[in-house]
Amino acid sequence: MNGPIETLLFDFGGTLDADGVAWKERFYALYRADGLDMANDAFAIAYYAADDPLVGTLPPTTDLAGTVHALTVNLERELSRCRAGKISEGGSDRGQRIASGFMLDSETAFERNRPVLKTLSERFRLGIVSNFYGNLEAVCEGAGLCNFFKVMVDSCCVGFEKPDPPIFREALERLGATTDKTVLIGDSLRRDREGARRMGMRFIWIAPQDVQAAQSEQHAQPAVTNLRALAKVLQ
Repeated sequence: MNGPIETLLFDFGGTLDADGVAWKERFYALYRADGLDMANDAFAIAYYAADDPLVGTLPPTTDLAGTVHALTVNLERELSRCRAGKISEGGSDRGQRIASGFMLDSETAFERNRPVLKTLSERFRLGIVSNFYGNLEAVCEGAGLCNFFKVMVDSCCVGFEKPDPPIFREALERLGATTDKTVLIGDSLRRDREGARRMGMRFIWIAPQDVQAAQSEQHAQPAVTNLRALAKVLQ
């Protein structure tokens, strides 16, 4: 982190609403805890089949609860389809249990992260760059995060996705920021770290300790396990 820092760009899902755990992995853990017996690779196919149709189809006013509900409804449908049309085990109310568990975890993370973001916003310009559904601002408003961020760039709204440079340029231009004084913080090495590399920005990885340990030899970069640790690194 050598050199002056003026701007911080954050990913949203997995970064601000969890301690470095992507939505797919969070949903998989919740389903597994609820009794789903399904390999991760097979679940990933069902997850993306449920997730992709939501891009650009959710009303822009949809909050996080509405987004999670829509995703879970689609996911339950895909899981039933994977099992030859049978209602997947867990009962008809399983989707509601999963969505409630996801929201509880997210709300806990927001509660923990708001004071950190407030402190960071007093020292740096903050922005969000997210591959999202077109309702990022409504989600952040409902989560009580909007006051901390000067810009929120939603891939669905601007027509570019991470790791491609145009989505990051959009955020930097709106902030009046430069790459050499900007740090990107995210949980995805493929989207966030690669995007930072292409832009010539510094990057801090947020991920659980065991995930960092498993990939540390291949992907050496500054890393933290939560936003409170991030604040200490930036000091």
